[in-house]
Parts: sequence; structure tokens; C-alpha cells
Amino acid sequence: MIDHTGILVSSLETSKAFYEKALEPLGYGIVKEYPDGVGFGPPDPGEGDPGGGFWIIQGNPQVPRTHIAFRAVGTAAVDVFHAAALAAGGRDNGAPGLRPQYHARYYAAFVLDPDGYNIEAVYHGADAPA
Repeated sequence: MIDHTGILVSSLETSKAFYEKALEPLGYGIVKEYPDGVGFGPPDPGEGDPGGGFWIIQGNPQVPRTHIAFRAVGTAAVDVFHAAALAAGGRDNGAPGLRPQYHARYYAAFVLDPDGYNIEAVYHGADAPA
């Protein structure tokens, strides 16, 4: 449904380093760079897709901060995302685990990025623990 989205960040270099490490376990990396922005997406977005589904752009962060959820391919990817995001300077905002208040197999982890945006990795798959 959404082609691309982005957020404003206070330090492009700090956020670029954070997202590069945090999104790698989910299969996303840098696909485009400009002096004031960086686009992340899958390495091979497909024919006709210019890439860059998630953008960070130098500026004053939005208030209130946004929540962004990235789809993961399995529970292990959620776990690795959480560890990588914390190692990259993120702050824990919800350890990996089931969130049955959303649905029975909603497996997710949450971190706050360097500007305080709530970043989530989520897996909805049938092999998530019940």
C-alpha cells in the first residue's frame, strides 16, 4: 500500500549508521544516498521499483515521534534486529516476544532510534510460537 515513507533525523550520519546495522538482519540496506538523505530498502527491489522505501532526511525530528514497523521473515530475524539495534545505539522499548494483544502469532521487538522514534520488527508467521 505505501510506496515509501521517511522521517527527519537530527544527525544524518548517526542515524545512517544506526539504521544500516539495525535493518541489515531484516534484509534492508542503503539503496540510495543524497547529501541530505539516505534511502533504505531490499538490495534488489525488482523491475520498475527505484528502491528506497524508507528514508531518513536531515532535519528537525517530528513531534510527536512516529512508530515504524518493519516486516521480518521470521522470529530469528526479529531477535537479531533487536540485538543489532541495541548494539548500534538504540534503546530497548520492548524485547522480542509474542504480543497476543495484537494477534496470537504477533512476534515483535521494539527499539528507540537515536532520535527517539519507536522502531519495530514484526513477524506474523504461522511458525511464530503460540
